[in-house]
Amino acid sequence: MTNTDTSVQAVAQLAQQALAAKEVEPGQIYLVATADGRIERVDLTGPEHTGQIDRKTGRTVVRDAASFLTYYAKHHDDASEIYSDVEQLTVTAVLNAHSAEDADFGDHRLHLQLRRTKAWEEWLALDGKLVDQDRFANFLEDHLPYLETPDAATMLEIAQSIKATTKAEFQSSSRLQSGERKFAYVEDTKASAGAKGDLAIPETFVIAVPPFEGADAYRMTARFKYRLGGGQLALGFKLEQPEERARAAFADVLATIAEGVDTPILNGTPA
Repeated sequence: MTNTDTSVQAVAQLAQQALAAKEVEPGQIYLVATADGRIERVDLTGPEHTGQIDRKTGRTVVRDAASFLTYYAKHHDDASEIYSDVEQLTVTAVLNAHSAEDADFGDHRLHLQLRRTKAWEEWLALDGKLVDQDRFANFLEDHLPYLETPDAATMLEIAQSIKATTKAEFQSSSRLQSGERKFAYVEDTKASAGAKGDLAIPETFVIAVPPFEGADAYRMTARFKYRLGGGQLALGFKLEQPEERARAAFADVLATIAEGVDTPILNGTPA
């Protein structure tokens, strides 16, 4: 037997004696001899043994400015950095960033990921599209809370008028001095003297929709669109610069965060 083997055995015997005497302590590393003569390393330095962690790590995701400020206030230090990305609509704080003098790990991060509201997504999904009368009328009825001008009651009447003429044959359209678009129709095209009527719809209407969860509502003008052909009327709208409104909402979120922190917000993304 070599001197090395003798030394290993001696260490193993000491480790066994310590374990047998229940002298093991958290935060220590032990060598233990197994029954088959092997030496195993027992590491008790981990947080699961000591009940303590060396430092803060992890990535926390929040959905609004208030939550961002609450978490940041609890965990930031003088070297913490904040970055904004308008394209991704995100704000990221590196809570353990490098200081001017010392390096740090940079792996404790706070991430604000704004989530678009269902209403905003639904308005954008129909933006620029032309659909049949029934679908357009149902959309207006389902989104009355977001209609500002004309008011919801007026737009409900318009939606009901659109539904009432789904089987009519539309023959012409004209623009009224009031700014409305008038469509002339005949209800019963099989009869020689079918009932005639007019359907009037405003050329523009204004909506107010929150772009993000927890954000205020932002106003947008929707320009009425239509297509008349073969007696059928297709309806739709075109929103004026919805992405610009989303950027304005994001800028307001940044302004709220800037007021609550004592470090400048950098434009970009952290490494």
